[in-house]
Formats: sequence, C-alpha cells, structure tokens
Amino acid sequence: MKLAIIPARGGSKRIPNKNIISFFGKPMMSYAIDAAKKSNIFDHIHVSTDSKEVARVAAKLGCPVDFFRDDSLADDFTGLLPVIQWVVEQYIQRGDVYDEICCIMPCSPLLQYSDIVNAFTIFEENNKKKPLLVFAKYPVPIDWAFLKSEDGLMHAKKPKMLLERSQDLESSYYECGPFSIWKKEHLYDESTFSQGVLSYVLSADRAIDIDTVEDLDRAKHMYKIIYSNKDENI
Repeated sequence: MKLAIIPARGGSKRIPNKNIISFFGKPMMSYAIDAAKKSNIFDHIHVSTDSKEVARVAAKLGCPVDFFRDDSLADDFTGLLPVIQWVVEQYIQRGDVYDEICCIMPCSPLLQYSDIVNAFTIFEENNKKKPLLVFAKYPVPIDWAFLKSEDGLMHAKKPKMLLERSQDLESSYYECGPFSIWKKEHLYDESTFSQGVLSYVLSADRAIDIDTVEDLDRAKHMYKIIYSNKDENI
C-alpha cells in the first residue's frame, strides 16, 4: 500500500496562502496532486492541512481531506518528519496501514509525474533499503564557498581550493525537496540520514523551493520556458 502525503498547512507568512494561490490559473497545490494522480502509483493521496480553506480546495481537486492536522503540528517550527509520522499513525488507527510513503510538497509546479515514477523505480531497484530524497547539483563547487564574518568581509572557507579548476573538483549536491520516498520503518530510524540515502537528481532549472516572492517569480519564469510549447500546461 502506497500513500502520498501533500503537507499544505494554512499558515504562510512570506507568501500568504501560498499553497492555494493561483499559478497560471490553477491552485498551486493542484500541480502536486496532478503529478501524484498521473503517476498511477498511489493507493491514496492525503492533503495534510489545518486549514478549512485548503481542505475546500483539495476537495475540489478530487482529494477530500480525511482528517485535519493537529494544531501542534501546524506551526512555523515543526519539521516534515513529525507530520509524516503523525499522518501515518492516524491511518493506522483507522485500520489503513501504508508500507510506502511519498511526501510531495504542495508548491512544486515544476514537478512532473515522470519524476515520481522514475524515483520509485530507483527506490525499488535498490530494494527500498534507504529513503529516497531529491537533489540538484550546486552550480559551482562548494569548495569555492565564502563565509561572511562580523566585520562584513567575505572569507574563503577553503582558500587553497580557489586555485583549483572547477572540472578538477567533485560535484556536490543539495536536497531540493519537491518530494521524498520512505518505507514506514525509515520514519522511525534515527540513523536514516547518517548512513546515507538514495537519490533522484533533478535539473537545476526545476529545483525551485518556493519560499519567497522571488522564488515564486523565478518558478513562473521557468514554467513559461519549459511549457511554452505545451498549451495544456499553461
């Protein structure tokens, strides 16, 4: 049994109601829901929210909310893992046990259903032994990083590395977060992240985490570029 969880709480300070704002004529989270549906992978899709307005939109999109998120898990400080654990436990109490869970972020308009399908293929080919996270490659070597000190000056973190050519340095990646895949057991394993995870690499032009107005503008720009010749997506 496979469950998709779309965590879409109501509170958002930098972009009010960002999970349901209009993005090219559709509610923002509709893109995540569409990708989950089109993947044909999940036995159930649950929108986890504390908001009646988000729940109303979810219902219109064909995903009525089974239960509302507890208020203690809907603040600005709670991480995703406790939310996923709580949702899974709520379903267990209702007699529904899901073995594999995919958490899909609601502000992922550049996500394609094929990303989910291909990531699950990787997950299964590796015997589901580790959770799978989505990554993008840093545009420049992180060995070239600078840190800003209290005096306002920038200081090279690894000064000697600045003399190296980019092609001579290893590529590094960052977790870009449009979705993640877990076995139920992974959610309670404290060693999960310290012992490595499986990866699905997303192109940098689609690895946009929408937290600010600038992120939103960039996502709109990239959406126009990617789907300019696909009228059904605009």
